[in-house]
Amino acid sequence: MTEAAGEQVETARAYATACHAAVNQKYDDHPYSFHLGMVADMARTFQLLLPSEQRELAVAGAWVHDVIEDARQTYNDVVKAVGVEVAEVAYALTNEKGRTRAERASDAYYAGIKANPVAWFVKVCDRLANVTHAAGQGGRMVEVYRREYAEFRAKLWKPELQPMFERLEQLLGIATGSAG
Repeated sequence: MTEAAGEQVETARAYATACHAAVNQKYDDHPYSFHLGMVADMARTFQLLLPSEQRELAVAGAWVHDVIEDARQTYNDVVKAVGVEVAEVAYALTNEKGRTRAERASDAYYAGIKANPVAWFVKVCDRLANVTHAAGQGGRMVEVYRREYAEFRAKLWKPELQPMFERLEQLLGIATGSAG
């Protein structure tokens, strides 16, 4: 990791942690930074699936992926804190307005994610982190993610991310698919 890249990740981590703490957001009984750290860890685990120039951006993007959606930050707030490239990841990963999970994850939402390769990668990291946590807790969310999986895969699968989808399938107890 280069010094500049390390600074970008650390800046993103500190910013996102502070933003989520300021709104007292939790992840189950944990501070929300627990979830953000899990997503960043997934990005590090699977970073070799990305071109080298996108890897640190992906880790920084993992830290800030929910600040617009959940922590009352604007796109411009994120730009000022961590720069345009990272802000673009957070923006792409901000759900649409909606009353249900399906409404918030519209086709337009997924189109925005797919327009940004790093956001695409971070979204799958986010789902991996959520499923990993849910599987460890044994809660109802495992079943929600299992029901959503076919549509999630149909919207976001691409050959470069196959190892990530195989891991999701393993966690969810779904027969592994070998192709798109």
